[in-house]
Amino acid sequence: MSNPVSDLERQIDSFQADFRRVHNEISKIIVGYSDLIDDILMTILGKGHVLLEGVPGLGKTKLVQTLSDALHLRSSRIQFTPDLMPADIVGTNVVQENEHGDKFLDFQPGPIFANIILADEINRATPKTQSALLEAMQEKTVTVGKQTYQLEHPFVVLATLNPLELEATYPLPEAQLDRFFLKLRMDFPGVDDIHTILDRTTYLEEPKVERVWDGEKILQLREVALAVPISDAVQDYAIRIIMATQPTTPLAHEQTKKYLRYGASPRGAQALIIGGKVRALLSGCTEVAYKDIRHVVLPALRHRVILNFEGEAERVDPDTILKAIIEWVPEVSRKMGT
Repeated sequence: MSNPVSDLERQIDSFQADFRRVHNEISKIIVGYSDLIDDILMTILGKGHVLLEGVPGLGKTKLVQTLSDALHLRSSRIQFTPDLMPADIVGTNVVQENEHGDKFLDFQPGPIFANIILADEINRATPKTQSALLEAMQEKTVTVGKQTYQLEHPFVVLATLNPLELEATYPLPEAQLDRFFLKLRMDFPGVDDIHTILDRTTYLEEPKVERVWDGEKILQLREVALAVPISDAVQDYAIRIIMATQPTTPLAHEQTKKYLRYGASPRGAQALIIGGKVRALLSGCTEVAYKDIRHVVLPALRHRVILNFEGEAERVDPDTILKAIIEWVPEVSRKMGT
């Protein structure tokens, strides 16, 4: 008879080894973004999507290509522009003619029919075109006319935002922002990292990535991650953090009341719990701890809290409010005892 404890330990060890392997492969190409790679892999295992914010030239497109290579998945790139139409993303029905001269409609799938989608500069397209992603991101389906098509699993959207590009841009609606599991910021690399980047990319041969995961492996690792237990106390802690971002609740933080118009949604709580489960496995733990929840608060909630007029006028960074909330919310609520 097998020992449940030893079986769980083997699962954790196997999960960590698989995670490290794919992380190391991606790091051969993507330099200086170790935490970012971890967070993107966390999102993939959490069945979510990523919003990447960073100036041009930091390697966002290269990151997606490297991911698709290491994960043995199909990728596609969609360059969002003001004249992009929904049919350019999802595909369209085209009139065809068979050998007998009969005409029929044939669906030509768009670039969204892939496993990893790079939605480059998503805020450059109109809201109508942005909304073409909503059904795919949430339901993993695409509807054209009266026909609904199922997308292949895993399906992950990595959308990029250029913080410097303000002209001819369309802010993403709150409903669409909420569909992104994490919002990650690609900061400028350090001097040593730039040296490494140049050493690897300015010679004849660049490092090559080995294929480590595939779609089936990702689905297996998802099952392991989502099976990690979480106590009522830790789940209550995550909920209280969410409630602290809601300006109309008694649990609202002072900065929330002053600077926020809306707080994080229940999807934000889901992101905290799922992200916490992956972090727990990477830490070698058998259940989610308070520190695992804190680790994902900023990337999981920074795009889900909406500034009010005063917050916009004073250019308050949502991270500042969330950091204050992390410091303010106690691990154990008064209701659950000390």
